[in-house]
Amino acid sequence: MIRTDALDQLPVRTAVPALERALDERGAAVLCAPPGTGKTTLVPLVLAGLTGGGPARRVLVAEPRRIAARAAARRMAWLLGERPGERVGFTVRGERVVGRDTVVEVVTTGVLLQRLQRDQELAGVDVVIIDECHERHLDADTAAAFLLDVRGTIRPDLRLVAASATTDASGWARLLGDAPVVEAQGVSHPVEVVWAPPAGPVRPPHGMRVDPALLTHVAAVVRRALAERDGDVLCFLPGVGEIGRVAGQLAGVGAEVLQVHGRAPAAVQDAVLAGPSGGRRVVLATSVAESSLTVPGVRVVVDSGLSREPRTDHARGLGALTTVRASRAAGRQRAGRAGREAPGAVYRCWEEAEDGRLTAFPSPEIKVADLAAFALQAACWGDPDASGLALLDPPPAGAMGAAREVLTAVGAVDATGRATDRGVRMSRLGLHPRLARALLDGADEVGGRRAAEVVALIGEEPPREYGDDLAHALRTARRGGDGYAARWRQEVRRLSQSLGSSAGTGAGPDDAAVGLVAALAFPERVARARGEGAFLMVSGTGAELGSGSRLRSARWLAVAVADRPAHAASARVRLAAVVDEDTARLAAGHLRFAGEEVRWADGDVVARSVERLGAVELSVRALREPDPELVRGALLEGLRREGTGLLRWTRDSEQLRLRLAFLHRVVGAPWPDVSDGALLDRADEWLEPELSRAGRRADLARIDAGQAVRRLLPWATGEAARLDELAPERIEVPSGSRIRVEYGGEQPVLAVKLQELFGLSETPRVAGVPVLVHLLSPAGRPAAVTADLASFWREGYRGVRAELRGRYPKHPWPEDPTTMEATRFTSARLRRD
Repeated sequence: MIRTDALDQLPVRTAVPALERALDERGAAVLCAPPGTGKTTLVPLVLAGLTGGGPARRVLVAEPRRIAARAAARRMAWLLGERPGERVGFTVRGERVVGRDTVVEVVTTGVLLQRLQRDQELAGVDVVIIDECHERHLDADTAAAFLLDVRGTIRPDLRLVAASATTDASGWARLLGDAPVVEAQGVSHPVEVVWAPPAGPVRPPHGMRVDPALLTHVAAVVRRALAERDGDVLCFLPGVGEIGRVAGQLAGVGAEVLQVHGRAPAAVQDAVLAGPSGGRRVVLATSVAESSLTVPGVRVVVDSGLSREPRTDHARGLGALTTVRASRAAGRQRAGRAGREAPGAVYRCWEEAEDGRLTAFPSPEIKVADLAAFALQAACWGDPDASGLALLDPPPAGAMGAAREVLTAVGAVDATGRATDRGVRMSRLGLHPRLARALLDGADEVGGRRAAEVVALIGEEPPREYGDDLAHALRTARRGGDGYAARWRQEVRRLSQSLGSSAGTGAGPDDAAVGLVAALAFPERVARARGEGAFLMVSGTGAELGSGSRLRSARWLAVAVADRPAHAASARVRLAAVVDEDTARLAAGHLRFAGEEVRWADGDVVARSVERLGAVELSVRALREPDPELVRGALLEGLRREGTGLLRWTRDSEQLRLRLAFLHRVVGAPWPDVSDGALLDRADEWLEPELSRAGRRADLARIDAGQAVRRLLPWATGEAARLDELAPERIEVPSGSRIRVEYGGEQPVLAVKLQELFGLSETPRVAGVPVLVHLLSPAGRPAAVTADLASFWREGYRGVRAELRGRYPKHPWPEDPTTMEATRFTSARLRRD
């Protein structure tokens, strides 16, 4: 029996006619409705014709999370007076509850992508609703792009709705072809904001680490909220670990403490979503409760201000969730949960002054996540570089390049980026391409069942109490009775079924099988010990085990889960398996190098015969007679790293280089560029034959750089003969002295005693450029600087004369220096002469 009274109370009902008109006229629309208005539950029922008397249609609703998909289907079925699987059903990874009468099916966006890859027409589906599109999950963005492609080519009748819990809908409206935006007003009660920052200093989040002092403070704020307010308390925390720690600090709080996250058992999720059954409740939740779920009975929200976002270190092949400050949009969503049913309050665990400095919206996942799975989806869709997909944000080129390398390595795409048959099969496993490779190839080596067990274990990281030893974690999961073990067994069944007849048990010990499968998934994370608890991955990244790890004595590891905290030199190993060198060679064979290696290292040429897996050296021996070309290349690398200062530069040769640099800058061709980069680019022209005769650093130090650089002078045109004319090494001044010109600055510098320039009215020039004259006292100390000698005699000389004539009375200081004969000598010497 349809619960009409409950349906009539949903605020989104007033927006349904406008939504239906938009779909009739344009075929697409953006629906903006605050959480709790019924956009996830009433709208699909109306569009399917199950309420309101409209035409019958088949509706597919895509949710970002499994927990949300199940909850939405159960709620809609309850509104119809039915059980899930009748007219409303759901499909998530590993679980399908639908029947032959199902017309509204709720799926995860991942499941929707699988459907589109198998059946681009979505035969039998009339309407697709992408819910919570404002969260910008990668699967949702990808599904929307595929649906727009389908609608524009083969299914113009397919109706699309992008449903958002925020009013930031303009981007989605443009993406859907300037689709109408339909807004529903929520019934929102006032929510009082209580600023509750910690009393003492709290370290900011660092990778996955959250300061325990903040969690203790959050638990204290929950206790405070229970004492000051009525109703249930919903507390937002970044992850499962933080939820567990805060729950442990709420013992004896006088309320039922429930934990809601993607890993929570279905019974707990159902209990939370069913509403209070008597006493008060404290619901500790991740961001899953921001908009995807409705938690009845909540009057108070406690917001830690933190959330988790994916981050990928493409250079090292490391990806992980990282703790970040939640955006202002997330803060509004969380606060709104307190005003759903009555006036409420939100306790924010940060300073009010910090709020304005928070980011406006969360980062789109396509900007920060590992894109290997996305790139494979795009390749299977027929658009390897995703250039033809309608996306709100294009994928970063660097991340797509790294993804292409992964897909090529696992055989998912060919040299052109097109999906191979193997790649298509991998894309349909519902796994990251790395794990898909490990499942398929591992099944051949250790049997399908065991490969599925290990892949399921890596795919959803087990609880921390399982430890960091992957083999031990496997045994724990096999005998475990907790919620994780139940989900793990369900995923093992799904993966085993996907393998079909190849899903046997395999032979050999479990530990070896676990290590091989992990190594197949992450070959660049195979690591060899280099000290107690310290390892070097073949990728070149260091890795460290925890102090109490049972893996610390291992010689080789296959690292399944690792993260690298910001500013840390090494990655932290979260989950790994012991392997031997043969397994390492098998898994990382494409990274093996064997041969002569001549390179510049530690300040000199190193020549050796080496075998290595990536950065891990397996065997090394010195080379007695290395290939001369490789030696030459190593010496050039040394010059690039350390500069041409490795050669022998005398004062005269350094001056020659400065003179040539001056002419290149002022005159240009044919005078050569003598910067380090330019010299190394022309090494064949000026460093031969000396470079080819050299074998080590000491040989470079014997090369006369000045003599070698002269080979670059324009001898063929005869212009080289003008070097001393255009950029003389010395200039003769009126006293008869030949003074060295310094060419290191913007202008050539002539440092000369003032008396030696008496009678000279014009500033000397070099290649047409006036020199900068440093006028020195008789003792050789700076007295004045000028680039206009005539002006100095008129205006500056008088002050210098007044200051110095008393200090140097033996030298001439005429009132008019332009008429005085220049001299190097004292006045007495001049009289004698």
